[in-house]
Amino acid sequence: MIPKLIVALILSGMVFAYPPTQGYAPAFLIIAIAVVFLFEGIQVVPQQNAWVVERLGKYNATLEPGLTFIVPFIDRVAYRHSLKEVPLDVPEQVCITKDNTQLSVDGIIYFQVTDPRLASYGTSNYVFAITQLAQTTLRSEVGKMELDKTFESRDEMNKQVVSVLDEAGRTWGVKVLRYEIKNLTPPEAILRSMQAQITAEREKRALIAKSEGQRQQEINLADGEKQAKILSSEGDKTAQINKAQGEAGAIKMIAEAQAEAVRVVGQAIGTSEGLSAANLKVAELYVGAFKELAKAGNTLIIPSNLSDAASFVASAMTVLDRAKLGVDSAKV
Repeated sequence: MIPKLIVALILSGMVFAYPPTQGYAPAFLIIAIAVVFLFEGIQVVPQQNAWVVERLGKYNATLEPGLTFIVPFIDRVAYRHSLKEVPLDVPEQVCITKDNTQLSVDGIIYFQVTDPRLASYGTSNYVFAITQLAQTTLRSEVGKMELDKTFESRDEMNKQVVSVLDEAGRTWGVKVLRYEIKNLTPPEAILRSMQAQITAEREKRALIAKSEGQRQQEINLADGEKQAKILSSEGDKTAQINKAQGEAGAIKMIAEAQAEAVRVVGQAIGTSEGLSAANLKVAELYVGAFKELAKAGNTLIIPSNLSDAASFVASAMTVLDRAKLGVDSAKV
């Protein structure tokens, strides 16, 4: 405001120094000072902001968003706060785990000013206070866990940090909404050991999976061979049954045919023509036997008495006569 008053006085002096306007200099000075007071008294607070006003060095009021008015020279805007959610990066720090391993940790805080008066007078720098408290709390939480556990407990550590910061932030007019750990970085040697462990574990799982696959393959092959043998034996059994049934049927049909042939022959022998035909057939068979005997070797045996053929035929006919008598008696 002082620079604006100096400008108003300079302008008034220039008006007074120019003879034609010397009479207007006092009025111009009064108007200029009024304009300066008007511009200094009217304040426009942006949305999602809060301004803290002090009157003669003492807290007077908190200006809400919109058009407001303060008394120049008596009131002044001492603090300006944004009520938006603010992300705050927490610098990386080295923490010691429960198993004495160094771990570099950094994170990010999301906070919001809820009470502009406490944020102005509760602490000299609430941003610095939040950052330091977050780092201290995180070191404490990491020190309670072993290295392997820290990678699994991010959510637990985040909640604990938020709880501590939120409780402390009540006296600072600040509410901590959430805290997120960005990176957990162990030393290079630990990283190499962890990588070796992960590689070994993956190789172990691969070998187990391979052996399980081979085992299942062998089981499937054995089961397939078993099923194939069962099906083959069933097929052989069915084939043998069918073959036996076929042979039995064939034997039965042959026997029935032979029986029918014997029956027809027997009926034919009962007639004079049949008996003559039988004599002729027996003679042919007798002669045919000598014929086949001649084909089998160089030596041919001829009966000394050719009348043996006639006696052989007579004997055969005697048998036929007896068969005929048996047939006739069966009919009676």
